[in-house]
Amino acid sequence: MERVASALFSRLVIIIPYAWLLFFFLIPFFIVFRISLSQTAVAMPPYRPVFDLFGGLSGIMEKAREFSLDNYVWLTEDVLYFNAYVSSVIIAGISTILTLMIAYPIAYGMAKAPKSIRPTLLMLVILPFWTSFLIRVYAWIAILKPEGLLNQFLMSINVIDQPLIILNTNWAIYIGIVYSYLPFMVLPIYSSLEKMDHTLTEAALDLGCTPFSAFWRVTFPLSLAGVVAGCLLVFIPAVGEFVIPDLLGGSETLMIGKTLWNEFNANRDWPVSSAVATILLLILVIPIVFFQNAQAKADGEGR
Repeated sequence: MERVASALFSRLVIIIPYAWLLFFFLIPFFIVFRISLSQTAVAMPPYRPVFDLFGGLSGIMEKAREFSLDNYVWLTEDVLYFNAYVSSVIIAGISTILTLMIAYPIAYGMAKAPKSIRPTLLMLVILPFWTSFLIRVYAWIAILKPEGLLNQFLMSINVIDQPLIILNTNWAIYIGIVYSYLPFMVLPIYSSLEKMDHTLTEAALDLGCTPFSAFWRVTFPLSLAGVVAGCLLVFIPAVGEFVIPDLLGGSETLMIGKTLWNEFNANRDWPVSSAVATILLLILVIPIVFFQNAQAKADGEGR
């Protein structure tokens, strides 16, 4: 009985994550992909064909023959979508680099701090998550607007004579993304640095390396897995970000998240918006696949 119970438990542990992926990723993805192959219709739901499960297999096959790739062809013909994808990737890439530049010193300082205060530092990093994401983004409007707190402070210390125009620009989007996703970059890097054997750095210094050379040749390569994981955790959601560009970037900001929202809600074009979402997902899967392949090669070389 113990062996049977142990076998069932081990299988259950494996089945649960696969079931999670099935119900909350694969099934929704196939539903969206199916809609992307449909045609817009003035109906509810606003697309055709709509499957009737009571029609049997023949009815489903008949409806499936109505599928087409017209929506994907439309995306290649309209330059708006291409520009939205490119702009989203550029903004997300710049935001990821800025986040890394800020997060790495924070994570490095946390890893070098005494063990007694590390839990407190971790709590301070996670503390912003205790407040609503939307409220935190709205707070940046009050900070960045021309009569906001930032301009008032800079003018009070005579750094500037006129208010800076930051709100409704790409700089406001960068600030919002860096602030919102900073913990996602700090935590993986801290995890890698905290597990590192610091005697390796001491050995490098004893062998004649300067502190910067020891960091670049020893510390940074050992923390590279955390850096890559943090970059993925920031870049992937930043590409499809909607709230921050909409509130801080203004109406002229072109990002695929806003384009997707407009197609789905304003234009009521569910098939085209589903095609946009499908291509966006494929774009985001590419860096994940490269990361997994690199990680597998690194593990193989380590063995």
